[in-house]
Amino acid sequence: MARKCVLTGKQANNAFAVSHSHRRTKKMQGANLQEKRVWSPQEKRWIKLRLSTKAIKTLETKGLHAMAKKAGINLAKV
Repeated sequence: MARKCVLTGKQANNAFAVSHSHRRTKKMQGANLQEKRVWSPQEKRWIKLRLSTKAIKTLETKGLHAMAKKAGINLAKV
């Protein structure tokens, strides 16, 4: 499974680490992903998702099915 948020699509970013002498070396800025079990009241079951922390915060306000519908994900198949 790719290191990517299921609901928002966040993933790693290429960047430069800049030293004091301004030498630049490549580095990866990974997304802050967490494995999260979310209760689905319509499915009446727990769904395990890999989400970014921003998505977890948004999930608490908008709800699971509203975010999944916007992302185009069918939760019955997850």
